[in-house]
Amino acid sequence: MDTTISWKELGFRYLDTGVFVRADFRHGAWSAPALSTGTSINLHIAATCLHYGQSCFEGLKAFRQIGGRVACFRADQHARRMMLSAERLAMAPAPEGLFLEAVRMIVAKNDAYVPPYGTGATLYVRPLLIGTSAVIGVHPSEEYAFIVFAMPVGPYYKDGMVPVPAYVQENYDRAAPHGVGHVKAAGNYAAGLVGDREVKEKGYPVSLYLDAATHTLIDEFGTSNFIGITRDGRYVTPKSASILESVTNASLRTIAVDLGLRVEHRPVRWDEIETFAEIGACGTAAVITPISSITRGDKTLRFGAEDQPGPTLQRLYDEIQGIQYGKIADRHGWMMPISP
Repeated sequence: MDTTISWKELGFRYLDTGVFVRADFRHGAWSAPALSTGTSINLHIAATCLHYGQSCFEGLKAFRQIGGRVACFRADQHARRMMLSAERLAMAPAPEGLFLEAVRMIVAKNDAYVPPYGTGATLYVRPLLIGTSAVIGVHPSEEYAFIVFAMPVGPYYKDGMVPVPAYVQENYDRAAPHGVGHVKAAGNYAAGLVGDREVKEKGYPVSLYLDAATHTLIDEFGTSNFIGITRDGRYVTPKSASILESVTNASLRTIAVDLGLRVEHRPVRWDEIETFAEIGACGTAAVITPISSITRGDKTLRFGAEDQPGPTLQRLYDEIQGIQYGKIADRHGWMMPISP
């Protein structure tokens, strides 16, 4: 265990562990994943990842569980989602087996950087797929690099489950109408950076985006999926071609059913917003972040207490974290063990 890191003071930022895993696609086949040292790669100035956006990534976590074992949460689902992103961008997808082998390698190699149980910190794993062929005419790369690195991180939002305010961003759309041209689904957040920056300049840590065509449907938060808990105990989350399908959200929907909640995964109208007793932003990095208020223009709507999460979001959070940290039985087979 690395004793030089103050685990409880970690933020969500890059930290060099000195090693990464790489595999390359050449001549129609993938090489075996191999460990590399350093933090840099050689890249042609005409690589398709630089010119035509042939690049996508994933993000997943490894947990030091209560008994000391290290395990990754739903790595297979992240592998499958990355394959869908690659197919959308006309890239050669990293096969699921290669993805999982590379994740196992990087987590095992970084065992000293997996934070101790009870610190609230985790090992964040970032798989990256890029087109590397030199191309100037518009066509897909013939070669690709699949890279996986990892680093210990603290909570995405410093105060964890303390609710935060959100602001509806209507000045910038991250998707063309009906999801055409949307890029976040392929692991690219660039289309939302300007809009998110503007919201933060207003003093709000979280932005909420509506559908690009009509601004009448809720899409997602800038960093996470939207979930709402109605006053009669329903778990409601948007279904849209314009949003990234969150592995965390899918897991929480399963847990919600386990807990006896009715789950609705469907288009969610903005005018339904006042029917929610609790609202949360969910994703790999944040897990669940309760939303205390949402401001749109000069109107602010408030949800629950400002200093503590609602009871249903707290139950969902405790359940998913219990599974991830080994405190609750892994009844759905979501955890991939790395160490015994």
